[in-house]
Amino acid sequence: MKVSLNVLGTGAWATGGTMNTARFGNSNAGTQTSAITFGGNTPPFSALNELYDGSSWTEVNDLNTARDNCGGLGTSTAALAVGGNAPSLLASNESWNGTSWTELNDLNTARKSLAASGITTAALAFGGFTPPISKLNESWNGTSWTEVGDMNTARQLLMGGGTATSALAVAGEITADSALNESWNGTAWTEVADLNTARRDGAAAITSSASGIVFGGTEPKKANTESWNGSSWTEVADLATAVASLGGNGSAVLALKAGGDAAARVATSEEWTVPATVTNTTITD
Repeated sequence: MKVSLNVLGTGAWATGGTMNTARFGNSNAGTQTSAITFGGNTPPFSALNELYDGSSWTEVNDLNTARDNCGGLGTSTAALAVGGNAPSLLASNESWNGTSWTELNDLNTARKSLAASGITTAALAFGGFTPPISKLNESWNGTSWTEVGDMNTARQLLMGGGTATSALAVAGEITADSALNESWNGTAWTEVADLNTARRDGAAAITSSASGIVFGGTEPKKANTESWNGSSWTEVADLATAVASLGGNGSAVLALKAGGDAAARVATSEEWTVPATVTNTTITD
C-alpha cells in the first residue's frame, strides 16, 4: 500500500509588487493574491486605497476620511476600516464593497493603534489608545458595535486577526514592547503562550486563534517572522527588510506584507508562502 502525505515546508518571503504610493501605518485585508491596503501616512495622513492582484497594485477609490493606524479586516471586496488617527482619534467605521467606501455606525470609543478581526458582518475591534492605552473590545454585527469582554492586558500597536469568535491579540506596547498573546473564544480572552520576540507595531496574518503568523515590528525595527500552531510560536524565515508600521494580511501559509517604515516609508510588498511537499511511503503488511 502506498500512502501520499502532504507536508508543509518551512516557508519563505519573496518580493511582491510595488505599491503606487509609499506609506506607513496602512492597514490590509484579503488574501495574498487578492488584497487591499488603505489609509496610512505618506505624510500627511492618507485616504489612499490600493488593490493587489498577486502581482501589481492598482489605485482605486479612497477612504472618506484620511487616517493611519486603523483596524483593518475582511476581504478585497468587503472590508472595514475602523478607528485610527487623523490626527485626532477616530471612532469612524467605513465599509468597502469592492467599489467604494461608505460610512457606517461608529465605534463606541474612539481610538487608534487597535487591532481587528472578522468580516464585514461579524467583527471585533480590540486594544488601542484612547487615551490611555486600552484593553477595550467591541463586537460588530453588521449594523452596530457593542462592548464585550475586554482583553486581560491593555495594549496599543498590537497585532491581531481571526474571526469574531476565534481571534488572537498579539504583542504590542504596554509600557514597553510586549510578547503577550491572548486568545478570544467568542466570550472571553485567555492568556496563552507568548511570542519569542517582544515587539510592537508589526503586522499579522491570522485566520483563527489556532493559526497565523506575525512579522516585522519595532524597536529596533524587526524582520522576525513567527508562526502560531494553536499552542506555541516558532521562529521562521525573516522578511527581506526589517520594517515596522506595515500592513499585513492572509494566512499562516499564504500572507502579504505591504508598505511600512524601514529607514523611511516604503512602497514594497513581500509575499509569504509555505510550500506543500508530497511524500510517498510504501507500507507492507
